[in-house]
Amino acid sequence: MSRHRRDLAVTSVLGVAGVVCAAGAAWVQPVWAQVQPQDPSVPSLFEPHFDSGLQRPQQFRKPGSPDLPLSNAAGTTGFDATNANAKRKAKEEARKRAITDAENLPPVVSSGTDRTVQAVFQRQESAAAMRRRAINTAAAPLDATGAIAARPIRRRFVEDDPFGPTGFRRGAFIFKPAIDVSGGYNSNPGQRQNFPGSSFEQVAAEMNIKSDWVRHEWNTDLRGSYIWYNDLEQYNKPDINLRTNARIDISKQTRANVEGYFALAADDPGDPNLPTDVAKPPLFISTGGTAGITHTFNRLEVTLKGSIDRTAYGDAVLNNGSLLDLRDRNYNQYGLRLRVGYETLPGIIPFVEGGIDHRQHDRTTDEDGINRDSNGQFVKVGTTFELSRYLVGEASVGLLEREYADPAFQKLHSPLFDASLIYYATPLTTLKLNAATTVSESIIAGVSGALSNDFTFQIDHAFRRWLIGTVKLGYGTDNYEGSARDDKRYIVSGGLIYKATRDVHFRAEYRREWLNSTFPSQDYVANIFTVGLRLMR
Repeated sequence: MSRHRRDLAVTSVLGVAGVVCAAGAAWVQPVWAQVQPQDPSVPSLFEPHFDSGLQRPQQFRKPGSPDLPLSNAAGTTGFDATNANAKRKAKEEARKRAITDAENLPPVVSSGTDRTVQAVFQRQESAAAMRRRAINTAAAPLDATGAIAARPIRRRFVEDDPFGPTGFRRGAFIFKPAIDVSGGYNSNPGQRQNFPGSSFEQVAAEMNIKSDWVRHEWNTDLRGSYIWYNDLEQYNKPDINLRTNARIDISKQTRANVEGYFALAADDPGDPNLPTDVAKPPLFISTGGTAGITHTFNRLEVTLKGSIDRTAYGDAVLNNGSLLDLRDRNYNQYGLRLRVGYETLPGIIPFVEGGIDHRQHDRTTDEDGINRDSNGQFVKVGTTFELSRYLVGEASVGLLEREYADPAFQKLHSPLFDASLIYYATPLTTLKLNAATTVSESIIAGVSGALSNDFTFQIDHAFRRWLIGTVKLGYGTDNYEGSARDDKRYIVSGGLIYKATRDVHFRAEYRREWLNSTFPSQDYVANIFTVGLRLMR
């Protein structure tokens, strides 16, 4: 009973207190409002304000924030409280600095291809792969997003021989000098039956000059050598061969080609055109030039070339010490040829080629009173090859004809076969085939000219990248028109090249030459052993 009375008393006290507090609040609020009026810019939790604008619907804003939105304030007053413009400018400046830093980085060198094998067996790097590698190896970010700045790509200089000389540059040209010193033994320097042998030494100097232009191209090969026979000094002789050629890119479809050459050599001791009592083979000079123009009409290619060549002989020394005038062998040759080719398939261009030439001697007749001037013409059909780059080169067949001014000589005509083919059998083995048909001059009585056919087959194999073995087989025929003499020439050789460094190569070779003639007294056999050292730059 007492507990119930206590609870009722507590409840009554709380109710009285609530009534008093409510009455006090109702009396105090009007008075406070009169003393300190409410600021409408300062919201309260009990009186929420709304953001309003011309381009946005009404929405609640956090109490205590300004009436105007920040964006509206920036748009009307020119002040951006969010600092967006400054952040955008800073981001743009950072991107520009990243690009500038990337451009100042050293170029990424292309990894290139494995030049220790032939091009057909090399794995080429695509342009996309080169770009990806450049991006992945760059160090500077392109912008604040983390993109990587690309760096310029410098292509590696492509070398055909990884152990070949590097040469040196002077301006836009690359120079590659070389010196070759060799010695050995020749069992038959005179190329005659039962002829004595002799040891020999030979020194050769070379210089290759090549342009490195964006357009056009110029190449020059300068080669000179001299050979000494220790026991047969009369067969000492020089050999000089200078050749230069240039390609001029007139337009995308038109190019011009110019070539010039100079050669100083000696006749072979076994040449049947030499007098029987000659003491040493005479020297002769060959020089000339060729100029041509090539134009492409879509897949059709037309080439026109003109040439001028001169051959001049010096006096021959006889056994009695007297001199024999050989100027009746001097002549000029003027030629013109036209080739038309059509690309039927990529890498295969069949062609038709024809040409004419005129040979005019310095003297109207030779010492026998024969006029040896002549006119020649030829026509041939063939094709160039580039089948998946395993087989490259060209081959052709046709007919040639030469008509002599002297009526005592019959017209010379013969089929011709020309070829220059390279087959990359494996990454380490290369096969080469060359064939040529030519007509050379002769001063043998009753002989109009010498028709020659030459074939060579060569195998190059790399036992190691620095150890190259070579086997060469050669066969040739010389038919002297107007005479019963026919010669057959054979060559077999084997060689080894050791490439110690780019600048030093060692070589060794054995070569066997022999001739079988319808005149048995002209047969001979020669065995030649050679070892040498080649220094290059």
